[in-house]
Parts: sequence; structure tokens; C-alpha cells
Amino acid sequence: MDDAEIARLEAAAAAAKAEAARAAAEAAQAALDAARAARRATSPDAEPEAPTEPPASEGLSDYARQVKDAYAVDDALQIGVLLEEGLPQADVPVTLSLPMLNRHGLIAGATGTGKTRTLQLLAEGLSASGVPVFLTDIKGDLTGLAEPGQDSEKLAARCADQGQQWQPRAFPTAFYALGGVGTGIPIRTTVTEFGPLLLARILDLNATQEAALSLIFHWADREGLALIDLGDLRSVVSFLTDQGKDLLKDIGGIASATAGVILREIAVLQSQGGDEFFGEPAFDPEHFFQTRDGTGVISILELPSLADRPRLFSTFVMWLLAELFEILPEAGDLDRPKLVFFFDEAHLLFNRASPAFLDAITQTVRLIRSKGVGIIFVTQTPKDVPADVLAQLGAKIQHALRAHTPNDQKALRDTVRTFPESPLDLEEILPGLGTGEALVTVIDTAGRPSPVAPTRLWAPAADMGPADDATVQHILSTSPLAATYAERVDPQSATELLAARIESEEAAALQAEADAALREEQEARARAAEKEAERHRREAEQAARRQQTGRGRDSVVDALLKSGARTLGREISRTIFGTRRR
Repeated sequence: MDDAEIARLEAAAAAAKAEAARAAAEAAQAALDAARAARRATSPDAEPEAPTEPPASEGLSDYARQVKDAYAVDDALQIGVLLEEGLPQADVPVTLSLPMLNRHGLIAGATGTGKTRTLQLLAEGLSASGVPVFLTDIKGDLTGLAEPGQDSEKLAARCADQGQQWQPRAFPTAFYALGGVGTGIPIRTTVTEFGPLLLARILDLNATQEAALSLIFHWADREGLALIDLGDLRSVVSFLTDQGKDLLKDIGGIASATAGVILREIAVLQSQGGDEFFGEPAFDPEHFFQTRDGTGVISILELPSLADRPRLFSTFVMWLLAELFEILPEAGDLDRPKLVFFFDEAHLLFNRASPAFLDAITQTVRLIRSKGVGIIFVTQTPKDVPADVLAQLGAKIQHALRAHTPNDQKALRDTVRTFPESPLDLEEILPGLGTGEALVTVIDTAGRPSPVAPTRLWAPAADMGPADDATVQHILSTSPLAATYAERVDPQSATELLAARIESEEAAALQAEADAALREEQEARARAAEKEAERHRREAEQAARRQQTGRGRDSVVDALLKSGARTLGREISRTIFGTRRR
């Protein structure tokens, strides 16, 4: 059977399920109407048979009318209906204004109260409105957005009770993972692109150490050394404190103690998975701004074992927000956001964060809304989010909090104080909320908070659980990004270039030693030859002197001999001729 036939059968099955859900919803609505009519008939305060107000306002309290007026805005997502005295008021919708979603928000509540389903509901509504969504999937149960939801009698009854026309629907999704951890297209960036200031905040460096790290980045850039991963950074730091320790003397240098701190903090980040995040090919965040046929793509980042890797999570969040802030132009107030981020388990982002990191988050949250980006934090209590960040949030959806201990009661009171003034007893309502119920407040276009609305939240249209593995693998295999980012590449970078540089310097040193030895040998030979020539010269001079001395002695002997011969000759002559004197 080909893919087209399978797709046709899937569509037929989804249509059949939707039709069955509608029939069940109509039946449940009829039963509800009959029950309400019976209650009004038997109540002493029953309303007259003939309505005195328009049907939309029948039986509404003054506070319900106030809520209805406050949340009746154009271009909004309906997320549920008002909950009054434990009953959903289908005629009082609770909405989130699309133009105000770049003012950020918070989804909070105890474990098991439905935070993740609320996140899914908002993501679906934004996607259906053409707004791309990015969300972090901590528990791995948000992949179900890629598949239509499954109807049931319980779901049909709930939807009928709150006036929701529920239909199953799948949404366009893309799956991502940090580096090679998890199932999805790997998201990576290089150390150079991440930059020294942001990295210093992640490594929790002080001002001196941050300056040293900036100096290291400056030198690497000047030398043309690409810092691709953390290994490259370690190589540069080690080089500048060993073989190249004299290279930075003209601009201050790096103390060995400071280098040691940087290396230790890099090792901590590596132990939390930093090596998977830093590398190439570097991911382009522009891919998060995709739409398909007018529907926003929901980008899902899988974060397995996040509690063991909080620093990696912080690293990613900081980089992503910084990248978006850098690449996006100023947008001002838009009709709807360009992108909305959901960060689940936000307490891990802020837990044990340095003051510099918190300052960076606060500044980013404050400024990035002007770029058309909304941020929604998901956590257990508003206290998990720093006050300076909390003050920037325009929408708040607070699920139930339990108050079993004195500490719980204090946390409950603190949470209630984060809401606007209300005639409702929020301290009583909040612990009594059921799963899928929450207190909601938003701000209007004039910056004023809306009345606090206890809300029965609508059910998501997609599957509320993990998607089938085959669905996930099909999406990944057909993603056009797989060919670009799936395989990690290892280009020539600082580690290799420094190794070659050290090898070249060592070879040059050896050659210099050899050249020096050769020169010394040649000089020794020259000196020996010179000495030999000097010896020969002296010997020659000595020989010449000896020869000169020998010729002098011969002349004297000759003279003596000649003189003696003449004397002897005269004596003989005198004797012969008798002339010798007597």
C-alpha cells in the first residue's frame, strides 16, 4: 500500500473520530441543558421562563459580566471559559490577545495540575493563528503535537460542559536536539559565535577572569584561530600559558591562576554536555520562523536528563535569545508575534544563576519584545522566576498549588500576592482548582491588568502524549534541514592549527640547533685551518732565518780560507826567494 492510500485512510479515520466526537458533544450538551433547566426549576431563586436579558448574558453574575467584557478582545486565542462556583460558564470566554503575547507570560502550578497541557493548548492556538512556536520538551510528551488527538467519552463530556467544539488536529512540527543528545536535528554553535561575554556569564567568571577570556578571544581572532568547540578554547588557553606565554605581554598577559579557573570551568561545562552543543555546522535560528500553508511550525527541542545538565540548558537559552536579539530588526508593536518561546522547567534556568546571568536574562526579556518575540516561562511557582523578570510578564496562568505544610501555605500567600487586587478569595480558590483549571490574568493594550478569571481550560486538539516513533522518524527523515545539520563536521580549527604551529616551532628550533652546530663545526674547522696555516708560516719563517744564518757562516770561512791561503802563499814565496825576514 502506497503512502497516498495510507494518508487517505488516516484522513478518513480522523474525520470519523471528529464526527463521533461532535455527536457525543451534542448529546452531552443536551444533557447539560436539561440538567441546568431542572436545577433552575427546583431552585427558589430560579430565573423566569422568559429571559429578561440577551441569551448571552443569561444567569451571569456581575463579576462574570466584568470578566466577559475584559476578555472580549479582537484577534485573540480562546483558552477556556470562566469557572464560577465550580461550574464552567460557556458564555464567558477567557482569551489571550495575540498582539499582547510579545509581552511574555508565565504558566505555573504544582506537578500534575496540567501545566504541560496548557503549554500545548497555547502552542496549538498560536500555530493555528500562523505564529511559529518554539518549545522545550522536558518529559518527551509534547511530540504528540504531530498527531491528532484521540476522542473519548470523558473528553466529549468535558468539551460539551464548557462549550468547546473540539476536533482532533495535528500540527506541523520540527524536532531538534542539543548537539547529539536526544532525537532531532542537532542544534550547535561555535565558541567564536557564542562570544566571550556570554561564555563568561555561563562559566560564572568574575570581572578579571572575564577580561582574560576576552583577551584570549581577541588573540585567537588576531591569529586567525577558529574556536569551534570547547577543546579549541582549552588548547588556546593552555598554549598562552605555556609555549606562548610571552605573546600577550605587550597587552597584559594572563595569570596562570586565572587560566586555571577558566580551564576548570570549561571542564565543568564539558561534563554537562557542552561538547555536544559547541561545534559545526552552526545552527541558524532563522529556521524557527517557518510557516506552512499559513500555519506556524511548532519547533520542539528535546531535553532529556535536563536536571543533570542545567548549565547546558542555560547556555543554550542565553545563546538563542542573544542570537535572536542580534539578527532580528526592531519591529515595534505587531498584530501578532513573529515567534513565541515556551521554556518548560524554567526554575532550572534560574537556579543558582550568577547575578550577571540574571541581569542578562532580565535585559533580554525586557528588550526582545521589541523584536516581535514573546517568551512564556513554565514552572511550579512564580517564586522560581526572579522578581525583575516576573515584573516583565504580561500574562499569567496559575494552576493549583497545594498547601499541606506551613511552607506551602506561605508559598500560596506569596503567589496570591502576585495577582491584581480581586474581590475573589484567591487564597481559597487556588488550592481547590482541579486538573486543567487555572487562575488567569492578562494585560490589555493600555497596560492594565484584567480581572482575575478562574478558568476551565480547553482541551488540546492534538494527541496529549508522545507521538508514535514512526511519526517522529518520518518527520525527521523528510526534514530539509537533516542534510545540513545531521552530521557533525570537524574542520581545521585552533587545536589543529596550534598543534601545527607548535610542531613547526619545534622543528624550527631543532633546525636552528642543527644550523648552530654546523656553524660551530665550520668555525672550529676554520680556526684549525687558520692555526695550521699560522704554524706553516712560522715554520717557513724559521727555515728562512736558518737559511740566512747558514749563508753568513759560509762567507766568514771562505774569507778566512782565502786570507790563510794568501798568507801561506807569501810565506812560501819569501822562503823560496829568500825574502823572508829573519
